[in-house]
Amino acid sequence: MNETSRPQTAPSDEIRTTPMMAQYLEVKRAHPDALLFYRMGDFYELFFDDAVAASAALDIALTKRGKHNGEEIPMCGVPVHAADSYLARLIREGFRVAVCEQMEDPTEARKARGSKALVHRDVVRIVTPGTLTEDTLLDARRHNYLASLARAEGGLALAHVDVSTGELSVRSLHEPGLPATLAGLEPGEILVGEALAEAPLIKAALADFAPALTPLPTSRFDSENGRRRLETLYNVGSLDAYGAFTRAELAALGGLVDYVELTQKGKLPRLAPPRRVEEGAVMAIDAATRRNLELTRSLSGERKGTLLAVIDQTVTGAGARLLAGHLAGPLTDPARIAERLDMVAFFVENEGARRGVRERLKRCPDLERALSRLTVGRGGPRDLAALRDGLDQAAPMRLAIAEGQAAAFEAPEGIAACARDLGDHGGLVDKLMRALAADLPLMARDGGFIRQGFAAELDEQIKLRDESRRLVATLEARHREETATPSLKIRHNNVLGWFIEVTATHAEKLMAKTGTNGPFIHRQTMANAVRFTTAELGELEERIARAAERALVIELEIFGELVALAVGQAEAIATAARAMASLDVAAGLGALAVARRYNRPTVDDSLVFEIVGGRHPVVEAALEKSNEAGFVANDCRLNVDARTGGGATNGEDAESSGRLWLLTGPNMAGKSTFLRQNALIAILAQMGSYVPAEAARIGVVDRLFSRVGAADDLARGRSTFMVEMVETAAILNQAGERALVILDEIGRGTATFDGLSIAWAAIEHLHEVNRARALFATHYHELTVLTARLDALTCHTMQVKEWQGDVIFLHAVAAGAADRSYGIHVARLAGLPASVVERADAVLKVLEADEQSGDLARLADDLPLFSASADGRAEAGVAAEIEAELASVNPDELSPRAALEMVYRLVALQRGE
Repeated sequence: MNETSRPQTAPSDEIRTTPMMAQYLEVKRAHPDALLFYRMGDFYELFFDDAVAASAALDIALTKRGKHNGEEIPMCGVPVHAADSYLARLIREGFRVAVCEQMEDPTEARKARGSKALVHRDVVRIVTPGTLTEDTLLDARRHNYLASLARAEGGLALAHVDVSTGELSVRSLHEPGLPATLAGLEPGEILVGEALAEAPLIKAALADFAPALTPLPTSRFDSENGRRRLETLYNVGSLDAYGAFTRAELAALGGLVDYVELTQKGKLPRLAPPRRVEEGAVMAIDAATRRNLELTRSLSGERKGTLLAVIDQTVTGAGARLLAGHLAGPLTDPARIAERLDMVAFFVENEGARRGVRERLKRCPDLERALSRLTVGRGGPRDLAALRDGLDQAAPMRLAIAEGQAAAFEAPEGIAACARDLGDHGGLVDKLMRALAADLPLMARDGGFIRQGFAAELDEQIKLRDESRRLVATLEARHREETATPSLKIRHNNVLGWFIEVTATHAEKLMAKTGTNGPFIHRQTMANAVRFTTAELGELEERIARAAERALVIELEIFGELVALAVGQAEAIATAARAMASLDVAAGLGALAVARRYNRPTVDDSLVFEIVGGRHPVVEAALEKSNEAGFVANDCRLNVDARTGGGATNGEDAESSGRLWLLTGPNMAGKSTFLRQNALIAILAQMGSYVPAEAARIGVVDRLFSRVGAADDLARGRSTFMVEMVETAAILNQAGERALVILDEIGRGTATFDGLSIAWAAIEHLHEVNRARALFATHYHELTVLTARLDALTCHTMQVKEWQGDVIFLHAVAAGAADRSYGIHVARLAGLPASVVERADAVLKVLEADEQSGDLARLADDLPLFSASADGRAEAGVAAEIEAELASVNPDELSPRAALEMVYRLVALQRGE
């Protein structure tokens, strides 16, 4: 509900508004764009339009409470103790929630200001999709990023933070690269200035992320304010120690920090110093390619069946998040890739260290998120216990690494650095061990979390409380005997406190001993029971309450001291947490390599792409799980020096190893699998993982493009073919020589000649303009004639074997071209009626008899090559010849006939004749 949707309140109505509702309306006016969780006792209540929206989203009852402006006020509520589960559902539905708490105890308020005193309330936090910290609202194995986009001095920058861990990064980029970057981050919320959000190029780039957008006033993205805010946050006079940030980067970071502080109501979580991501430092993978390759989500939106699900052998939430980050952004620096591979190699070669480190990691809770909750005041005793238990594993983890080194496996620098970063936290761990009890409540306010013997004053109050409770039990036994009432019980509730209760049939015995006749004082009569008290019970109740209250106060004081001690060591704890996550990723990838026979790749600065015995990691894992036949491995060599043999290995002739492969073969033979597996191997290698291949050498891939599979986009009015063309256009417009491109069945979604023409032109463009390493799968066998004139294009096919009328798919790739597609055979396998299959076979024979293959071959000879090129090489060549011709001419000496001949020669040059 906002100011415009809420009915305007007339003065006479304001007079009739209750103090509580007036307070609610005042708080709501300050947060019109959020649902207001208004604390009333044990419930968060929602009113007016908020109640209507929340009741529908949560499927809870919508009731009414009082009237406003003459109309009944809609109301619904959720219990405080179960609020997190309701918050999670509201956040998933796209709502923001302002949590308004009671800032004082109602009893104390009444004592101080009278029985009708209004409890002071205020919003303590605004819950948004990008600022979650609670485990109940987060996926332990996924980051939850809040991103911020800003422009300054003509530059564009994107900052992102995971509030639950404090990880903060920023990068400069250009509009075309924005969708790919956001697709890799998958932010829960994106902040953007209102003016920038309406800029045409930005608006188009953000179209797929509309549900996550949070427009803010442009003034919040001022670069100079951002610089000052960051200097204040990190208590430094200059940000030079963290990097040379552009004005746009400072604006993005400033807007981000400002928003976090705003939603946390001034309680900033611990934010690590910003890490600047250099442009081109990670492989660019657009959203379509991520979707086609099913990196982290399957086409059905699940984690199952993805590359991440197969390779994730981590045993901690932090390790799983780091692994997902590595997969989302593979590196492009061979040196950094080698450092990661060295760490994996240490655990591949050293089983003892791998087992020892992983066993210790399994005992580590999520240090990063526990620390973040403690820094914003939302942590509890269990978060302190998480720090205690996780940091307690640091020393044994270092020992496991040292034992591995002693076994003649020298630890690489990455492992040695992690061992150092684990640190020594003995003092903090010891204090938390002595302070915290075995069984811990979720919230500190519940008490009972300090171990007996840690604080003498606390033990004394607990003893008084418990002794008083034993006296209550003694008093109960005495009253039973004195009144001859075995059913007499002394009970407690939050309304009456301690009271004596008997059944209605025995009430007369105690009634007879009230007033001057005895100690009992009547308090309450119900249908089946009557309640009493005594002066002695009242004194005991007061003693119990005083002791319990004092005990809780002492516990909360100790809790505050322990939190302060931990937060004071936040940087060292965060460093240890990052080291544990890095070890988890490396050890997990080592375990994966050993279990699945993955091998170390070589990644260098060349343009070679050589895979020996490559396998599709996801398909292979699925086959193993179902106990089916093993995966058929295949080689793939995409080398830029095909004609000179510069990249050919293992005796294969250079001619079959061009940088552009035309792959033919029948459906179900494995073309799409082969295409995808090579893209996945490139991603795995550059993220720093061993790969499913006997050997791999990969020249750094800076951009990966995939156009595989069929899908529509009906929300934008795009047919399947239109989506195919949009994705193909992105590839042909952006791919450079360092890109890896996989294309499957381009042009199959339209008429035969249209599709063939598009595929033909696309191959020429890839070869002449993009000059990228590419795999192009097709059923257009006519395209094979292009190998005669495109030097770097080679033909490969999926092998099949015909046996007694059946076709056996061998799933093996070989040099050459398929002579047919076997589509009718696949149709038969799919169960088409026999009459349809027979008719299709007859039609095919007629069409094949009339095939114009000779004409197509002549067409390839007649058509000029694709003339446009990325650097204008074709145009430059023609221009140079024309200039040379003109330079050799003296106009004054030309006869009319010679001048005419020169004009013909120039025209011929222009036409490429």
